Amino acid sequence: MARKGVMSDQLKVEIAKELGFYDVVQKEGWGGIRARDAGNMVKHAIEMASRQAEEKK
Repeated sequence: MARKGVMSDQLKVEIAKELGFYDVVQKEGWGGIRARDAGNMVKHAIEMASRQAEEKK
């Protein structure tokens, strides 16, 4: 059974561009990024969600 992603493709692209490895994604796909970059993407997404939650309070 395939796992469904939590982040939208648009959000992943936005974060990859911000973190500077979108060129790798374009050349090799998401499987081509380093584990560290994937971890940084998750960390960045969590930080974004936390900021949004704080703004709503």
